[in-house]
Amino acid sequence: MEATFEKLRTLQDILYAKFKLEKEINEIPKALVTKTEVLNRAKKAFIERNEAGEQGKAKLRRLTLELTDATKKREGFEKQMDLIKTQKEYEALDKEIRDATEREQTLRKDIQKEERDLEELLGTLEKQERQIALDEEELKEEGEKIQAEGTSKKDHHAELVAQEKGITPGMDEDILFKFERIIRNKEGLGIVPIVNGCCSGCHIILPMQFVNEVRNQDKIRFCPYCSRILYFQSGMDPAKRDQIEAGSLAELVDEEEEADSDEE
Repeated sequence: MEATFEKLRTLQDILYAKFKLEKEINEIPKALVTKTEVLNRAKKAFIERNEAGEQGKAKLRRLTLELTDATKKREGFEKQMDLIKTQKEYEALDKEIRDATEREQTLRKDIQKEERDLEELLGTLEKQERQIALDEEELKEEGEKIQAEGTSKKDHHAELVAQEKGITPGMDEDILFKFERIIRNKEGLGIVPIVNGCCSGCHIILPMQFVNEVRNQDKIRFCPYCSRILYFQSGMDPAKRDQIEAGSLAELVDEEEEADSDEE
């Protein structure tokens, strides 16, 4: 049985390393996917801003044409001032000139605002374009690094699997199945010694009879509290043993009293 325990202790380290590697291998692509999603969102935002910039340029061209038309109209009205003959014609033409002048001023303000907005937008686009180029280069390097890291981890994983296969032949399959589950769920500790009457995995005091059964090493036994495989470790503190034995006797007395009470 000691040989079996030794195999399980060795297998414990191999399985823990293997499961840890499997988790890392599964996590590797996620980091790259997250960075790719961030980059794609940045590209989408750049395209949307670039489209807004094109729309701004088109609007600026339209406003400029409208300003040119408004200026020509005002200048044309002003030239007609020398040809008017009546007060009524003067008042009508003067109103046209004022309206054209007001239209010019409004258009100039709109053009100035559009130019400022467009300049700011183009500056943002330039910065975004540089950042996207940097992110693409970084993502490419990260991808190459992750691929190399993944290959190295997979090679190591294959070595661990080979080591596992070298140990498990001839071992009870049910025990191995339970043992693997314990390793996954108990942070790599699947087989632990009993120390001073306690499971060193969950640190709960075990009944002395059960401790003695583990000491006999006639078969594999699991901790009733944390499910880890137990083996006996010599060097138990005598005072601690007496305390456990007293506790076990107290439990026995309590059980007998409960049985008598049930009979009554």
